[in-house]
Amino acid sequence: MNATVATWNARLPEDPRPERPWPRRAAERYGPALALYGVLKATGFAVFLLLLHSAGDFREKNPRFGGGEHPWDVLATWDGWWYRQIAEHGYDPALVPVPGATGMITLEGNSAAFFPLYPALMRLVAEATGLGSYGSGLLVSVLASFAAALGVFTVTEALGGRQAGLAAAGLWAVWPGSGVEWAVYSDSLYVALAVWACHAMILRNWLTAGLLTFLAGLNRPTAGALIAALGVAVVLALHRHRRREGVLRPLLALAVAPLGLVGYLAWVGHEMGDYGGYFKLQDGAWAHTFDYGEQTLDVLTSVPVGHFDYLFAYPFADVLAVGTVLLALTTLGLLLRLRPPVVLVVYTVLTMALILGSQQIFANVPRYLLPAFPLFLPLAVALRRLSTRALCWPLGIAAAASGSYAGYVLFELGVP
Repeated sequence: MNATVATWNARLPEDPRPERPWPRRAAERYGPALALYGVLKATGFAVFLLLLHSAGDFREKNPRFGGGEHPWDVLATWDGWWYRQIAEHGYDPALVPVPGATGMITLEGNSAAFFPLYPALMRLVAEATGLGSYGSGLLVSVLASFAAALGVFTVTEALGGRQAGLAAAGLWAVWPGSGVEWAVYSDSLYVALAVWACHAMILRNWLTAGLLTFLAGLNRPTAGALIAALGVAVVLALHRHRRREGVLRPLLALAVAPLGLVGYLAWVGHEMGDYGGYFKLQDGAWAHTFDYGEQTLDVLTSVPVGHFDYLFAYPFADVLAVGTVLLALTTLGLLLRLRPPVVLVVYTVLTMALILGSQQIFANVPRYLLPAFPLFLPLAVALRRLSTRALCWPLGIAAAASGSYAGYVLFELGVP
């Protein structure tokens, strides 16, 4: 599965009747993947809302931290509350000490910890539609989740065939942590940008790749993995294809790609009067810092023996998070055996290194791993032997279960 552009294009399905209108051809090619994703997500979402309603305690909680008048209000809590504040009021970056703090949390939370692209789109949609920050945030996330599903299908189809592509789009709907795909969270938008950026890198559409990576850097700090993947792709392209393609477009893409991430971090630092301010805020307000995997190792050795005395322990959610990490490490080994394009390997390995190498709320790890979409490839290739009807059976069961493990566990039993 080591695809060059030529072999990549050779694997794309040919339309035997190209004279048909483009919308019809697009619907026939992409419609099944989008429909499968939508049905699976709707199934899990319905189960999630049923569990929230059955729990019955959502009205007793502070809307900022996980409650409200209706079960679905939880979809705009935790991180969603911060994104709504940014969309409605903008930023006010500051490092504000917690009076008398003696523990790890020494700074008050500040919206500058959350990147600007997603709340900017929320604000734009709210102004255009009148939906408000909650409705506009959900709309952006849902539309982005379908764009991500389409990208996952397209990349996997070229590498493993149409059935593998359908399976991968289905796995994106039910992967642990996927409950945030239809919530006021930036995850779906980031994955949509990342998967299409990787697609553009593989096809050497440099300006598209650079622009999408730039936008991803305005959305999540883990875009550093995407920037590095683009750097590797550019170096390899210049080494192998310089005479044929020239150097201007690849180098321009590489110059533009990091500007979103670096620019936002620099702006926050300037406003705070401390160019390391973003990282100090993450560390002091959320105890989120790069620790070279120390906390991950602590959790992986504690949870199996029933010890939950580490930082930010959420026993039930952490058990599922440990299972997700083990699944991710297993599928990473299988991914390497498939020999996918180097871009996908670099992006996946660095994304996992940034996540598993950080101290954080471990219950969040399943959703932090959502951007590592190439991990779907080995499972999708294994499932491609099934017909579409047979494929719906295991994915349908996983969709129903995802209402619990991908939604309720994160929003109610853990801290997303």
